[in-house]
Amino acid sequence: MELRSVEELMDLLRTGRGVWDTPAAGAHGARGAGGRGGDTRRAGAPGVDVHDHALQTAALLRRSRPADKELQVTGLVHPIGRLLSPADVAGRAGHAAEAVRALLGERVARLVRRHPWHGPAADDDLTRLRQADEDGRVAGFDAGVLEDWRTVLELVAARNSRLGAVD
Repeated sequence: MELRSVEELMDLLRTGRGVWDTPAAGAHGARGAGGRGGDTRRAGAPGVDVHDHALQTAALLRRSRPADKELQVTGLVHPIGRLLSPADVAGRAGHAAEAVRALLGERVARLVRRHPWHGPAADDDLTRLRQADEDGRVAGFDAGVLEDWRTVLELVAARNSRLGAVD
């Protein structure tokens, strides 16, 4: 699936509300209630709503790197692989990267693809993304609303996408 507009991306991100993920979900590939992607909350395991996690990760990156809009957007879109391919645990990052490449550019796609926790972080961007991802799993952290990110998404999309992809 290739996302063709900011609105399509925002619609996909909205579908993450109510899809729960735990830190180990990527390793186990369990599916959430109702067949939706993500993991169900396990007893004793800290869980986070995929939608909220995306907002939290992006907000943390905004605080640490306020001028780096592409890194912030990467934090926002990195969990969409769970929504696009809930059963393909190993391929989630690749599916997410391909979905955003045309809209958000090569750098965002590269970081999304390389984000999963296997292997060392090769650069500062990936290290910051992984740290924000880990720190963004705190339940109750108010990171605002998705609509707050529309302008940033449109800015990044306008710089990186094919003509006509921006709403």
